[in-house]
Amino acid sequence: MKPTKIISSEYKEWINEIKQKFQRSQIKASIQVNSTLLEFYWNLGNEIVEKQKNSTWGSGFLQQLSNDLSAEFSDVKGFSYRNLKYVRQWFLFYTTMDTKGKQLVAQFDDKKRKQVVSQILMIPWGHNIAIIQKCKSVDEALYYVQNTIKNGISRNVLIHQIETNLYARDGKAITNFEATLPPIQSDLAKEITKDPYNFDFLSLTKGYLEKELENALTDNITKFLLELGSGFAFVGRQYKLLVGGDEFRIDLLFYHTKLKCYVVVELKVEAFKPEFAGKLSFYTSAVDGELKDKNDNPTIGILICKSKNDIVVEYALKDINKPLGISEYELTEILPKEYKSSLPSIEQIEAQLEDENAEAVGDE
Repeated sequence: MKPTKIISSEYKEWINEIKQKFQRSQIKASIQVNSTLLEFYWNLGNEIVEKQKNSTWGSGFLQQLSNDLSAEFSDVKGFSYRNLKYVRQWFLFYTTMDTKGKQLVAQFDDKKRKQVVSQILMIPWGHNIAIIQKCKSVDEALYYVQNTIKNGISRNVLIHQIETNLYARDGKAITNFEATLPPIQSDLAKEITKDPYNFDFLSLTKGYLEKELENALTDNITKFLLELGSGFAFVGRQYKLLVGGDEFRIDLLFYHTKLKCYVVVELKVEAFKPEFAGKLSFYTSAVDGELKDKNDNPTIGILICKSKNDIVVEYALKDINKPLGISEYELTEILPKEYKSSLPSIEQIEAQLEDENAEAVGDE
């Protein structure tokens, strides 16, 4: 059944108001493109919700609104039916009643509410859509909004972070940072940790060794850096340190540009043992003594192991005076050994192609 066309004077008057508001927003957009447009979307979402609640314009209302606005502003893609649905969904996501009967944004005081809405309006529209489609709560959504503002991440990186549940993992490592670093440095250091780290971008076989895990991470260094987070610069793997004439090698060494310090990362493909913390503490001391510049902050150590007992970790870190963090990693897809061995190597594939080409030349 074809929806009834709305011809009421109230609807026509509202359409004219929207036109005028959008035209004003277009003028401001030359200065503040994103926030001005999103402010218009936010107010439009509010009006759409109110009109649908209080009018009798029928189920085809949103489609007609799209048709009328698109006809008036033919060069504007933002008035498509699909985008207007997003505008409505976006506004409702942040203002729908929660289980306690409170509006999720309205429950904040005026200052906090304005701050939250201004943050929402600061990130690109595509980021906003991804967040409301994939997040389950306003708290989770606001975490990704603030993370986008802070780190300037792309939409693809944002989606990756949401899909790997960064909200639940960020800053969750067990650390002794509060006891070993000044308050500001401690808070920043805590933010660079995760628990668990997600290594699902790796393909490893059952029974893999630490060297294989290290090789796989360095072979996929771009993805590994993405998982570590912003600010990490890769210095080297099996980084050699000479201490008193003895040679030691650090699994992975990074420099963090925001914390202005070296970060030692040690990998273990087994459960955490207390002695691991002692070795990591030694490496951070060695880096402080051999590499650290006078302008660098104290070196931080991060141990990423297959599993851990949190109580054991807390006791192990209790009396260590070097800043250390202990985390697990997760790796959901492990290939059986026989599967990997059945795959042809690059050299075998190239040899087969050469043989096939030779045969093809001979047939001619």
